[in-house]
Parts: sequence; C-alpha cells; structure tokens
Amino acid sequence: MPRLILALIAGALFGLGLTISQMINPAKVLGFLDFAGNWDPSLAFVLASAVAVAAAGFALARRRSAPLLDSRFVVPSKTHLDGRLLTVAVLFGIGWGLIGYCPGPALASLSVGGLGSGIFVIAMLVGMFGFVVLDRRLTRTSNRR
Repeated sequence: MPRLILALIAGALFGLGLTISQMINPAKVLGFLDFAGNWDPSLAFVLASAVAVAAAGFALARRRSAPLLDSRFVVPSKTHLDGRLLTVAVLFGIGWGLIGYCPGPALASLSVGGLGSGIFVIAMLVGMFGFVVLDRRLTRTSNRR
C-alpha cells in the first residue's frame, strides 16, 4: 500500500508541475520549439529544473543499495542506440513538434478539459496499441527467417 500511495503522490506532483510550468499548453510548447520564429525560452527553466532534480535523484540512488520501496534498482538492460530506438525517437519528436503534446502533459491536460487533449490521448492510445501489434508481427516474421 505505501508504494501505491507514493506513486499517487508522485503522479499528482508531476501533473501539478506540468500544469504550473504550462507544459500542458501546446501553444507554449510549440513556442519553445520554434527556434526560427517567435521563440519562447521560458520552458528552458523547466528543462533545467528537471535536469537538476534528476541529477539529485541519481546522486542519491548511487549512495543506496536499493530503493526505499523495492529490493533492487531496475535499470535498462540495453545500453546502445539502435535503429529501432532512433526511429521511435524521431517519430516522437516529430509528433511533439507538430502537436505540442507528449504523453505526460497530454494526460495531465485531461484534468483541465479540452477536446484537443482528449483527441490526442485517444490517438496516442490507438498508436501505442498499433505499435504493439505491428512490433509483434514484425518480430514473429524476423524470427521465422
């Protein structure tokens, strides 16, 4: 139960931070990404804050043998860049640049309403499901060869 409560608190804090920083506002995000036009650098402070918090978290994690509510740290097993990761990263960046939403802020924006965020979240879920189906099919096809 403590894990669930802490997850709820962390999620609420994350959503609050996204809301206060205006990351749930696609126009604000697109203004930050528009280097060649009317660039809005204010989200750079959000980025810098996120990097500082993450750096502090990693520094604390290095000093511990295990997380507070688990028996061990879970780290990614893959440590190299491959074509699949780069392709998905490019598609993510293109989508973020075109729409101004990425998954976290889109979900947080549902709390303040708006048809656009709802449509985006539905499209995101359909895209995630489609990726899983396509990935399984391609994996099965490549394993048969």
